[in-house]
Amino acid sequence: MQEHELMDILAGEIVDEDATLTLAELCRACEAGEDWIMGLVAEGVLEPHTRAGTEWRFPGVSLRRARIVMRLQRDLGVNLSGAALAVDLIEEIRCLRGRGEI
Repeated sequence: MQEHELMDILAGEIVDEDATLTLAELCRACEAGEDWIMGLVAEGVLEPHTRAGTEWRFPGVSLRRARIVMRLQRDLGVNLSGAALAVDLIEEIRCLRGRGEI
């Protein structure tokens, strides 16, 4: 494995899930355009906390959900609706595991 490949695997960010992100911050963190993020909102993957004028604020968990969708689309070619369903199921499994139910 080349050194640059290892660095790609190890790259990451720690985001406080209680923090909020603006649309611009979420776009920058995901390296995605506003249209893609707005598509995630329209599909119900992301739910902005507040909408003051044109400013959306996304909970920190939105970054994780958006990146999961991005990987599903990029790596597996899953369409947005399928990725949205997969994210919901992944979150449900995570919740059940957290409660020790599976």
